[in-house]
Amino acid sequence: MFAHSFPILPGAWLGILGGGQLGRMFCFAAQTMGYRVAVLDPNPASPAGAVADRHLCAAYEDQAALAEFAQLCAAISTEFENVPAASLEHLARTTYVSPASHCVAIAQDRIAEKRFMESCGVAVAPHLIIESADRLAQFSHEQLNSVLPGILKTARLGYDGKGQIKIASAVELQRAYAELGDVACVLEKQVPIAYEVSTLIARSVNGATAVYPLVCNTHQHGILMQTIAPAPNVPPALVDAATCTALAIAEQLRYVGVLCVEFFVLEDGSLLANEMAPRPHNSGHYTVDACATSQFEQQVRAMTGLPLGDTRQHSAAVMLNLLGDLWFAGGGCNQMPPWHEVIALPAARLHLYAKEEARPARKMGHLTLVAATLDEASAAACESAQLLQMISTKAHGQYPFD
Repeated sequence: MFAHSFPILPGAWLGILGGGQLGRMFCFAAQTMGYRVAVLDPNPASPAGAVADRHLCAAYEDQAALAEFAQLCAAISTEFENVPAASLEHLARTTYVSPASHCVAIAQDRIAEKRFMESCGVAVAPHLIIESADRLAQFSHEQLNSVLPGILKTARLGYDGKGQIKIASAVELQRAYAELGDVACVLEKQVPIAYEVSTLIARSVNGATAVYPLVCNTHQHGILMQTIAPAPNVPPALVDAATCTALAIAEQLRYVGVLCVEFFVLEDGSLLANEMAPRPHNSGHYTVDACATSQFEQQVRAMTGLPLGDTRQHSAAVMLNLLGDLWFAGGGCNQMPPWHEVIALPAARLHLYAKEEARPARKMGHLTLVAATLDEASAAACESAQLLQMISTKAHGQYPFD
């Protein structure tokens, strides 16, 4: 069995499976701390590969590339949960991997995730597990009606609203299940949501933990559009409940790294866990500009056995996701948004991911508005949205630019 030696000090090589924007921001944080970073990703134009000290351009299952990756890196992490868990397990035989493969395997399968959370005593939305067409046919009308209307979600490979269909009746369910390819799914009851929050924590190799402030999120078509940090007007008891739940999940998993747990807050004030992300998270991007230690530096600290950083938030923040739709705003055709006008705002901090092509619904970057108060940050977010011709939504009344 591979013997891990901690701490892993600056100068060592760290590895990231995945070449997207999360890997890119991890590279920046690790390199700033003096580490060298290797990225394993099959895309030769990946955002993380472009800034890494070394880019192994290969499939995640490529045995030769995995062997080279493990030999080079003292510790390896992943920037997205759909990386093959078997690849993480393979790497763990000869180098340190965090989070461990079993954590990723649970998070990448909605069925496993629901069962795990329930085994931990964590409340989740009422749901049915549909593992096959035969199993679907076995449910009674009473069972189906108990979770209808609902949302049918594929168990695997669903993210940012993909692999999800809203269902109002049993007839619609049959059609939707076939449309999703007759694959394993979860049918989750639509619950009366007042708003959505997420808790971001970190757990180190020695079991030490650090917690970031609770944040409030707004989604549109399944994609995170806005994060308000800290979440305004949330009862302290709810903050404590969300924090304790996330820490309990991390402890049960023996988790190492940054972990995000998303929650629904219902109209009656109760809390339901939605899903977890075994990595730095979109709703934690504000930490780069508004906290003493960013979530990406925290990931480096956790996986190398260094002391965890201070999670204190020094500025109020509103984070807006920048989707490819902005390049087509106002009827334009792939034209650059007016970034020069946006960054003229004192509160604005622009982060673009250097993706080659803008496409609708594709995450191209994010904009964090930081200020002394949430009112000031929200006002700056409103002005930014107007400059960018962002399409607003009144979902849960959370957008400051409505």
